[in-house]
Amino acid sequence: MLNIRPVSDLRNKYPEIEDLVLKTGEPVFLTKNGYGSMVVMSLEQYSVLTDGIEIKLDEADRAAALSDTRYSADEVFSRVRGRIREQQVL
Repeated sequence: MLNIRPVSDLRNKYPEIEDLVLKTGEPVFLTKNGYGSMVVMSLEQYSVLTDGIEIKLDEADRAAALSDTRYSADEVFSRVRGRIREQQVL
């Protein structure tokens, strides 16, 4: 179940939010004036979300260092969109 709290709880109930995030391993979604404002998560949660991306970026850096071929942003994003469309068809 999503844990949604007003952003004022971050100031007023920080220990409670910290305890919730660390014990449950789930993020807490904060709202301001009824709209989503931010997400609070543990470093471990953040790491799970970003480690795979960091590894892929490191691989891309190593591949780029071995090649003189460079692509424009338009070429890269066109290829990415094409792959996404292929995945949607499957």
